[in-house]
Amino acid sequence: MSDPSFVFPNDPHVPWSIMIVLYPYVTGLVAGAFVVSALYHVFHQDVLKPVARLALVTALCFCAFATLPLLLHLHHPERAFNIMITPSATSAMSGFGIIYNFYMLLLIVEVWLVFRPDIIALAKTTGGRIGMIYRVLSLGDREITKESRAVDDWLIRALAIVGIPAACVLHGYVGFLFGAVKANPWWSTALMPIIFLASAVVSGIAALIALYVFFCWRRQVSPDADCVRALSRYLWISLCIAVSLEMLELIHMAYESGAEWHALSALLTERLAVSYGVVQVLIGSVCSFLLLLLAIQPRLNVRFMTWLSAIASVLVLVQVFAMRWNVVVGGQLLSKSFRGFVEFPLHLGGREGLIAAAVILVLPFIALIFASRLLPLWESDGTEPLGSE
Repeated sequence: MSDPSFVFPNDPHVPWSIMIVLYPYVTGLVAGAFVVSALYHVFHQDVLKPVARLALVTALCFCAFATLPLLLHLHHPERAFNIMITPSATSAMSGFGIIYNFYMLLLIVEVWLVFRPDIIALAKTTGGRIGMIYRVLSLGDREITKESRAVDDWLIRALAIVGIPAACVLHGYVGFLFGAVKANPWWSTALMPIIFLASAVVSGIAALIALYVFFCWRRQVSPDADCVRALSRYLWISLCIAVSLEMLELIHMAYESGAEWHALSALLTERLAVSYGVVQVLIGSVCSFLLLLLAIQPRLNVRFMTWLSAIASVLVLVQVFAMRWNVVVGGQLLSKSFRGFVEFPLHLGGREGLIAAAVILVLPFIALIFASRLLPLWESDGTEPLGSE
């Protein structure tokens, strides 16, 4: 007869909430957007010139709010400074503090170098408070020479080269943290850092397509067709890689058929049937794959191609968010005994509720709109008024 006092080692609640879902989602957008910028500055993909500045500023705006979900999740946010005051060489989270500060500084310097000629020109011609901002940002410079611009271009390329591995580490380490949790079979795989990194590139490219089409629509200009088609092609390839890695991970677990597979398979088909099967796989992956495959056809109508790419990009952003949700929250729904599932009540209010999460997602876009008014994102982008021949 079993002991009635015995209790299965199950967690009574899910400790990592929607804020820990947003955290890798926002950092993924940062890394993905920077990769697009690096394709132009390092690999000379001139077809991406219309979105090169937008990609760099987008990465900076999202990076500025990347740590906010973590701070809201902490009961004592002020303890975050301990990472810098008393760093630990064996702590991955402590390493993130160093990586994040380094990457944020790199983005600030690169954005300043890219826009330095425009800032100096605007400092001369703009008055009032905005002119004062330009004069402060110019750091006292009043002229741009060919020699100084050549040095700036060299530094921009050097920073972009350094920023590529930095972006990979910035987001890959998130997957490393989850992959290091050995007690959770949904997380503890060697592919987890690679999957997170691949999905980051996917989300960054998708965000840039959606933002570029939106800003062009708002400015009443036609998006550059070659640029949108190239971005769609990169997005399609990245989506194929990311989804293939995710499927490979599941197929490997199913082939091994370990003791935890019965619980994991039940989790995906029961508790996560909608968020995984419908949202992530069917809508976010299959539908996006087909729409992008159609959008990259060379003879397709330009306007139809643009809207197909924009719709597919939004679906991809939903897919990546669903992937983050299924990994972070779904992984915690598995009980430690692999018998049953843990409940996760999603609250509307509070520090870790849906309203706070929505505010965090909106803040980078507000910063981006402000930056678009302060900095000339669209100089020499080759766009034309809507309806022009």
